Amino acid sequence: MSSEGKKLFNIIILGVSFMFIFTAFQTCGNIAQTVITNLNSTDFHGSGYTSMSIIYGVFSASNLISPSVVAIVGPQFSMVVSGIFYSLYIAVFIQPATWAFYTASVFIGIAAAVLWTAQGNCLTVNSDENTIGRNSGVFWALLQFSLFFGNLYIYFAWQGKTHISESDRRTVFIALTVISLVGTVLFFLIRKQEDTKAPGDEDSTNEILGESSSARNKMMKAVAAFKKSITLSFTKEMMLLSVTTAYTGLELTFFSGVYGTCIGAVNRFGSEEKSLIGLSGIFIGVGEILGGGIFGLLSKNSRFGRNPIVMLGILVHFIAFYLIFFNMPNDAPIAPMEGTNQVAYMSPSKEVAMLCSFLLGLGDSCFNTQLLSILGFLYSEDSAPAFAIFKFVQSICAAVAYFYSNYFLLQWQLLIMVIVGFFGTITFFTVEWEAAAALAARGSDYSSI
Repeated sequence: MSSEGKKLFNIIILGVSFMFIFTAFQTCGNIAQTVITNLNSTDFHGSGYTSMSIIYGVFSASNLISPSVVAIVGPQFSMVVSGIFYSLYIAVFIQPATWAFYTASVFIGIAAAVLWTAQGNCLTVNSDENTIGRNSGVFWALLQFSLFFGNLYIYFAWQGKTHISESDRRTVFIALTVISLVGTVLFFLIRKQEDTKAPGDEDSTNEILGESSSARNKMMKAVAAFKKSITLSFTKEMMLLSVTTAYTGLELTFFSGVYGTCIGAVNRFGSEEKSLIGLSGIFIGVGEILGGGIFGLLSKNSRFGRNPIVMLGILVHFIAFYLIFFNMPNDAPIAPMEGTNQVAYMSPSKEVAMLCSFLLGLGDSCFNTQLLSILGFLYSEDSAPAFAIFKFVQSICAAVAYFYSNYFLLQWQLLIMVIVGFFGTITFFTVEWEAAAALAARGSDYSSI
């Protein structure tokens, strides 16, 4: 197999592995609050929103050290160990205990930081200036199949159910744990590139070193990766992109946790309200996959760069927010176990709710494929620190959003996303224009990015 073929193979395996792990994890996140609401009459007193807030808070802080971890143990082993922790978190739901639930939330936050930093490093190492757009799209499309498969099962398994029994819960979470472990094992199929540099590594030095020297070099790599993360975080480009990244964190929380809870709380949807959570996840996944396919795989045919795709993303999201505001009761995110009988500005429509799910997924893919692409392009030599900063900002905003989701009515959550999304789009445009100017100065074809 040629070098280019090996790289594409690695990207596909990377995407498939993430697809399995996040089929389990995102389905878990989508149904967690609904499942927990049915558990709170027992000795279990956890909150899905609080758990996700802990996860993303720890995730954010852990991104400060994740480049160093990846530098020491390598991206492949980092992803394997992280995948095991994802599986353990999902397994907690088989027999929930409040202490285990929140403890697992802390550990998966650390694992998530290492996993995504290693993913960014693996994506960049297996790409170049001409393939980063394509590879970002391939990875994103494969990853987002995770929303489709898990939620398809939830839709059929929970159809007609108004209460989730202990047997229903155990069956779902045993299956999700196994799926997550399959994705973890697949990381072993990724082939190491001969020219791969660990994050924080310098250009080639002596290969044959004593054990003490090797340990010292690894520590130096770790320190260098940490210093690089701090340095990059204060660059103009990274600070501007951080506003865009902050928006992706807020809307990630909304579509992956809050919106499904809203749908499941609307009593006017009748006996379908719980199964509609799964159907909503399917439509989000369809939007994500379509966006990844069109805006990633076909990126080489774009003569206008990334800005039009990001503009489409924000317009699609604004339309979705507007329709959700009219369709969903204001108290839906914080409704009790009994649900809500309130009505918004129109009688709740299942069709409009599913359309909004599709639009949320499509808009999210617009932002994330282009952020992955521009980070890989701008920071090809410092991929691990750059992706760590990206996930740091995204996760801390997701943590904040999960925290206020316990208290804020729907209208205020939508307003926050509209404001941050507007400014995030403008800052992305600014960085993209500067990247295009730099590329033109080097005499490269702008359409190749």
